[in-house]
Amino acid sequence: MKIEIYSDVLCPWCYIGKSRIAKALDGFAHRDAVEVVWRSFELAPDADGVPGVTAAAAMEQWTDPAAVPARIALIRSNGEQEGVELNLHKSRPVSTFDAHRLIHLATARGRVDAVLEGLFHAYHTDALNVADPEVLSGIAANAGLDADEVKELLEGDRYADRVAADERRAVRLGVSGVPSVVIDGRPPVSGVQDPAALTAALEAAWAQRAKA
Repeated sequence: MKIEIYSDVLCPWCYIGKSRIAKALDGFAHRDAVEVVWRSFELAPDADGVPGVTAAAAMEQWTDPAAVPARIALIRSNGEQEGVELNLHKSRPVSTFDAHRLIHLATARGRVDAVLEGLFHAYHTDALNVADPEVLSGIAANAGLDADEVKELLEGDRYADRVAADERRAVRLGVSGVPSVVIDGRPPVSGVQDPAALTAALEAAWAQRAKA
C-alpha cells in the first residue's frame, strides 16, 4: 500500500502532521507493507530566497489580523503536543524549491526522515533560512548525505522535474492544502488528524484492498 504525503517546509501543520502520521503508522498492523512517499507542494512558489516578514506577520496579510494571535496559539499548542517548538514570530517564509529538491535526493538515499526533521526544525524552531545553500548543506550533512552530491544538487537543477511532477499530481488528486495524505490514490485526507483517525483511514484502505 502506498501513502503519499504532500507537505511544505513552511507549513507548521506539516511539522505537526509528520509526527502524527508516524504515530498512525506505528499503530497500523500492516506497517511493513506500506510505502511512504513524501511529495512536494510549494505554499509560496513565487517566493525568493530572501527572508522577508515573519510567518506571523505574513499571516496577518491573508486573514483577519485580530484572529492571528489565537491561530498562532492553537498552532503552538498542537506543536507542543507533538514535542515540537513552532516560532512563527521568528521564522520568515522563503522559497522551498531547493529544499524540496533536497528531499527528493534524501529519498533516493534513504535519508528522507532525517532531512525532513532537519528542515522543519531549522525553519520552525531555529528560524533559519531554508533557501540558503549553506543551511541546506548543513542539514544534509547532519542527515548523512554526501557533501559533494549535495553541492552538485544545489548548484544545478537536479530533481526540479520531480518537484514539478509532484505538484501536477497534487492537482490531479485534488490536493489543495497541506499536509495531505493520499492512500492508494484515494481522495486526500488531512495529515493533522488524531493518529487514531489516520490509522483508521489506513485500515479502511487496507480492507478495501483485500476486497479487490
